[in-house]
This record gives sequence, structure tokens and C-alpha cells, in this order.
Amino acid sequence: MARHLHIDARTVARTVDEARASRPSVHCITNTVAQNFTANVLLAIGMRPSMTVAPDEISGFVQHADALLVNLGTMDADRRAAIDEAIDIATARNLPWVLDPTFVEKSEPRQALASRLLERAPTALRYNPGEGQYILGAHSTEPDALSVLSRSTRSALVMTGAEDIVAVDHGLARVRNGSPLMDRVTAIGCALSAVVAGFLAVERDRELAIVSALVLYGLAGSKAEARSNGPGSFVPAFLDSLYSLTADDIIAGALIA
Repeated sequence: MARHLHIDARTVARTVDEARASRPSVHCITNTVAQNFTANVLLAIGMRPSMTVAPDEISGFVQHADALLVNLGTMDADRRAAIDEAIDIATARNLPWVLDPTFVEKSEPRQALASRLLERAPTALRYNPGEGQYILGAHSTEPDALSVLSRSTRSALVMTGAEDIVAVDHGLARVRNGSPLMDRVTAIGCALSAVVAGFLAVERDRELAIVSALVLYGLAGSKAEARSNGPGSFVPAFLDSLYSLTADDIIAGALIA
């Protein structure tokens, strides 16, 4: 049986302040659709993005990074060649790395790649319920099953949706911040995975780091929704909210269970 993690809003607010002040460098092997938006999201928070996937450059970039994102959204030859080397370096340097198995359900080669990478024990796996069934199995949406799966994979599991669920070993937390408009903007989830990586670079308590990333991201979404008329105006409002949310906003608005 999973135990509920007790993470209070004040601790989350303090962690967000630390992440902004630390300005971690996040190297992102991510899909072509997500690159620009992901970079802008990281910059809005105060983190430093890098995006190259060139195999002859990946070593130097990961050597100088504080965290790594591996996103499978668009798999081409360069990305495939870069992934294992990047993970090797991250592992050797004890850097946190996040696996985002985007569209893992769409092709067998992608499923095979995602399963192989999961065996390398990413610090965190960030996925939606549909993706989870293909990489973790049919019970991947059940909270108690997530606790067991987290232990077996040695990874923190981050299932995002209308309610976000974080499973780390025996612990479980739920975050209920967010906006329906976040489903109407491409790369929202991909960028979140990069944010999670950045928080893991600053706060090595995985539960606290991930919950803090989710609360900041969700609150920025709800604040942006109140200031926008639809997806087009939501994006700049979202970036502004990531930049401007205060500790008081987080303490007042965090929905953690």
C-alpha cells in the first residue's frame, strides 16, 4: 500500500525560489516541435536550456549540464545516436535525467526504445495515462500499482493529466493544479518534463522536486487561463505566469494531496 507524501505549500514555494536562484542548465534531447517552447519555458523560470542533438557535440553539452531530458517525440538518426551517449555521461556524473516516452503507443520501434531506456533507471519517467499503459503495463494508472512500479523501475513515476500523480518508492502524492487549456497547446507536456529535470538538479529529494515542478507549472496554467481568451493568448500568458508567480501565489494556490 502506498503512503501519502506530506509536502506542504511553503516548502514547495521555497523549492521554487531555490530553483530560480540556482539557474540549472538542462540539456534537452527533445522533439523538433517542442524545442522552441521548451527553451522559452525553462528561460521563463530562470533555468538555462541547451538543445543540440548532434552526436559529435552531445558529449560536451551534457558534460556542462546539470540535468538531462530524453524525449522520444521525434526520433531521427541523430537523436538515436545521441541518446545513449548522453545517458552514459549523465550516469557517470550522477546527473538527474528524465525520460519522456512521447507517443510510445504509436510504433513498435518506439516502444522497444522506451522499454530499453527505462531499464537504465531514469531519475524520473514523465508520461500520460495512455503512454503509461504501453511502457509500464495495464495497471499503470492505478495508484497502488504505481508505487510498486516505481520500486521495480527504480524511477520516480510522474503521471500527468487532469490530476497529476507522483510515485516514488512507497510514497504517493497528487497535484490538482492546472488548466484545460494546457491540453490545447503543443509541447506543454514535453516542456514540463524539462522543468522536472531542472528541479531534480536543484532538489535531490525526488518527491519534493517533482511536486514543486508540478505545482509551479499547474498554477502558471490556471493563472494564464484567467488572462487569456484561448490557446493563442494562453501561451504568452503562461510564460509570463511562470516568470512572475510569487511564493505567496504558490502558498495560497497549491493543491497537493
